[in-house]
Amino acid sequence: MRHCSVQVRGLLTRDELDRYNALMEVGSFLESQNRHDLAYTVQKEVDLLIQPGIERLKEKGRERDRMTEQYLASMDEQDDDDD
Repeated sequence: MRHCSVQVRGLLTRDELDRYNALMEVGSFLESQNRHDLAYTVQKEVDLLIQPGIERLKEKGRERDRMTEQYLASMDEQDDDDD
């Protein structure tokens, strides 16, 4: 089973994280029983479950980019005022 990143897990809601942990446990058990066919199905469910967390992480990145852009623009304005 493939785990998602710590950043994505940190952005999952409590319910999503509980479900994620349960699915990972089930998937690991299935792999230990050499039931990779069923573990694949569980992995697909995990992949769907973490999509909201991935979107939240992307939005945080976009927000950080906007803040950086605003900061740089204010620095440019400040430099223009100093001239």
